[in-house]
Amino acid sequence: MKMNKNLLPYEGIVNYHGKVLSEEKTEDYLKYLLEEIPWKNDEAHIFGKHIITKRKVAWYADGDYPYHYSNTTKVPLKLTPELLTLKELVEEKCKVKFNSVLLNLYHDGDEGMGWHRDDEKTLVKDSPIASLSFGAERRFDLKHIKTKEKVQVVLESGSLLVMAGTTQTHWHHALPKTKKVKTARVNLTFRCMEV
Repeated sequence: MKMNKNLLPYEGIVNYHGKVLSEEKTEDYLKYLLEEIPWKNDEAHIFGKHIITKRKVAWYADGDYPYHYSNTTKVPLKLTPELLTLKELVEEKCKVKFNSVLLNLYHDGDEGMGWHRDDEKTLVKDSPIASLSFGAERRFDLKHIKTKEKVQVVLESGSLLVMAGTTQTHWHHALPKTKKVKTARVNLTFRCMEV
């Protein structure tokens, strides 16, 4: 499925580009990401509680861009040649220069992400966030903050989704859990951090 039109009806831009990598390259990158990335359980401090997630993460950047969210700070690792290649591919599609990438590993459908916005002060306001997916297909949901209107899209392996404009101001997004998915999904979310 390929849709470059805006999935959102108003107050934001979300473009789903469909598959941007061949099956072979997608499989090669998935193997690399699962085996070579130094994954760590994500941590958050929410309502005074220290939470360690099953989902694992890794934070990479092409400079000294610490990432602050959920009352934690991630110190970046140096971008690898493989991640740089993927960054260039995404930059070409988006016509934007990214300086960092948050990697997420969901081992199966029991792991997901609740409703949230990527609106941290360290991100350039209204800058695009580009998400490359590898592995299991998963549903991605968006919900307008005021009207509660919802939009859904299934993210295929090797596909690119881009959230831009005022999306993070007006829409929450989530990756719902599902019993149907038994295999891993990795997604790379390319970002523009304040310099």
